[in-house]
Amino acid sequence: MTALTGTFELARSIVRRDRIRILVWIGSIVVLAAFTAAGTKGLFPSQAALDQTAAATQHNAAAIAFNGPAQGLNTVGGQVAFQFGAGGMVLVALMSLFMVGRLTRGEEEAGRLELVRSLPVGSHAPAAAATLTVAAMSIAVGLLTIAVLLTQGLPAVGSIVFGVSFILIGLFFAGVALLVAQVTENTRVVYGTVGGVLGAAFVLRAVGDIGDGTASWFSPIGWAQKARPFAGERWWPFLLMLAATAVLVAAAMAVAARRDLGAGLVAARLGKPTAARSLGHPFGLAIRLQRGVLFGWAVGVLVAGIAYGWIGPTVDTFIGQNKALAEILAGAGGASLTDSYFAASFRLMALVATGFAIQSALRLRSEETSMRAESVLATPISRTRWAASHLTVAFAGSVILLGVAGLATGLTYGFAGGDFRSVPRLLGAALVYAPPMWLMVGLTIAFVGLVPRWVGVSWAILAVCVVVGFLGAVLHLPSWLQNLSPFERVPQLPAASLTLLPLFVISTLAAALTLAGLGGLRRRDIGWT
Repeated sequence: MTALTGTFELARSIVRRDRIRILVWIGSIVVLAAFTAAGTKGLFPSQAALDQTAAATQHNAAAIAFNGPAQGLNTVGGQVAFQFGAGGMVLVALMSLFMVGRLTRGEEEAGRLELVRSLPVGSHAPAAAATLTVAAMSIAVGLLTIAVLLTQGLPAVGSIVFGVSFILIGLFFAGVALLVAQVTENTRVVYGTVGGVLGAAFVLRAVGDIGDGTASWFSPIGWAQKARPFAGERWWPFLLMLAATAVLVAAAMAVAARRDLGAGLVAARLGKPTAARSLGHPFGLAIRLQRGVLFGWAVGVLVAGIAYGWIGPTVDTFIGQNKALAEILAGAGGASLTDSYFAASFRLMALVATGFAIQSALRLRSEETSMRAESVLATPISRTRWAASHLTVAFAGSVILLGVAGLATGLTYGFAGGDFRSVPRLLGAALVYAPPMWLMVGLTIAFVGLVPRWVGVSWAILAVCVVVGFLGAVLHLPSWLQNLSPFERVPQLPAASLTLLPLFVISTLAAALTLAGLGGLRRRDIGWT
């Protein structure tokens, strides 16, 4: 028996068990790529429109920091790479991060890996199977992205370079996650550490693209974008990514061979001899378990708010030159193009922040499946009280994230040359999206309480809302389809007037779904699938 014995059998088992999750990840990224390509073609119907936008973008530091270097913007392919390149790479990196963390340290932390290793399985087989699965997912994303770009009539070489950049970003961050999973013995630390690496890569790339380009060479995202898809392609930057990935995987395997099963290279820090009084209550425990996740999402929303606020004073110049884009933003109903821009920005940030709301509500299910919930419920604490503590974090955390988005956007807008008196108005425009986020929390707890095996549907519903919110106007989707998203039914502040009825209806639906989910959780068996 070798160290890799059983690798392919374990990989087949992973695919069979997680096939829905795998398909959702791959499908979501590829669909967004397809919609971006189709929408970009519709957004720039003539070469004159492309030339105008390219000229305006060349000197827009905020747009470059958010999307990447301004290269090939006078072509449709260059605009697709600019609009979706950095964002798509972040999505692929997150896919690799969450899948590798789940399939390695998550399995080990739950005790399932010990059962697998009791079989005739090589010492490196579980990690190799996880790596093989995630690598196949990255390759599928890249190849399907190439296919959809070719179907839109984009140049073949540029499409191939763009798709390969997705593949290599996925492999690189799979290597990072695999190495970190050997160093620490906590899944949450794996997610947080690799997420920090991803954030640093994005910031370094942004700083480099705004400046002289030097800092971009310290970022894997920067390496991928230096391949210049649709802008005079070059292949040699991919060699850096392949070499770095090989080093990461080799290091991870070397560390895995030298540590104990269930432990990490770095020993866990000892806790305090006496627990805090707040941990004696379910709400205090819920805050302790989710505070790191909330902080991470808050940092992400803060960065996005700063980026959107910084662009605010230049909206009339930057977007006003593109008649098609201006008409899309004006569709929000505002008299001001800047107000319409902020309305669209807050809708997009709310959609992104809803990821935290769903993740927070799903903490109940993860506590249940890891059998930690049984220890809590063995004390004089009811199921309703236990569930309500986590849901309170989800509901309140949603408001906190929206508040961070509103304040960051408003204050940055003021510092960038706008009006500081707009801060309260922009804060209110962000908070108006709390009811739709609560509705998604209600849907999630309804699945947890009534049909727990379907909890993944919450992410699929959010994915549909994201497609509608990001690309609904660009793709001219039917109004009835766009109105199915609760994020489209709220008043689009600050571009429109405030109407309370939609907010009341959505909040009522959220409360009803939450109560139904709590009722189902109270009646069903814990651990039921």
